Amino acid sequence: MVSRAFWKGYLKLSLVTCRVVMTPATSETEKVRFHTLNAKTGNRVASQYVDAVTGKAVKDNDEAKGYPRGDDDYVLLEDEELDAVALESTRTIDIDMFVPADSIGWIWYDKPHFLAPDDKLGEEAFAVIREAMQATGTVGVARLVLYRRERAVMLEPREKGIVLWTLHYGDEVRDESNYFADVGKEKLDPALMKLVGRLIDERTAPWDPATLDDPVQKNLLKLITSRKKKRKPTTTKPEAPHDAPAGNVVNIMDALKKSLANERKGSK
Repeated sequence: MVSRAFWKGYLKLSLVTCRVVMTPATSETEKVRFHTLNAKTGNRVASQYVDAVTGKAVKDNDEAKGYPRGDDDYVLLEDEELDAVALESTRTIDIDMFVPADSIGWIWYDKPHFLAPDDKLGEEAFAVIREAMQATGTVGVARLVLYRRERAVMLEPREKGIVLWTLHYGDEVRDESNYFADVGKEKLDPALMKLVGRLIDERTAPWDPATLDDPVQKNLLKLITSRKKKRKPTTTKPEAPHDAPAGNVVNIMDALKKSLANERKGSK
């Protein structure tokens, strides 16, 4: 089922403008979700804010946002003050620049969205921008207010449309050199590399999104269905954990040879 668009506006490149519609590319609506109930009455439980010190319920009109500046010390901010500093969306994706498609690392990608023309009149302008990026091997970079914050976004040509990725803020991505600095200093054995290459060849297959199923979700649905019918569910048991090697020293060569032998047995 096609999802309803959650954003409509304009895609702009210099003097070229067209109406566009945007929809999140991923969805969690199919996930099993539960309500919290009172087990004695079967009624839903309502959540409520309470004062951490007095334990009394707080009325909606008395709720306020605060920024901590010390222990039990906060800077209180009014909703009007927060609205005053918020950026207003112009409803326009104005492409600021283009960069090589492979220059933005995957670690910066946040949420994907499908971007498509919103009317027949704008299809040509939309297609020209998309095909030009495809031909030049570039992606567009713009800024847009989404999810109540201004974000940098990347526009990537894909099939007949464009995938718009929100990008992480600069302070959200950690410096990888802090974690990989001491890795890879030892010299690798060519024989080991050859065996790993053979193992990769044995396991190489066409990509299939069906491999990304959620077994826990399946078991939950079986459980719910069985409760509706009031019978005991038959769930898929998790695989038994593989035996851990004795001690901390592992003979990589032996492990790789054994892995290759197992792969051949499995293929037969």
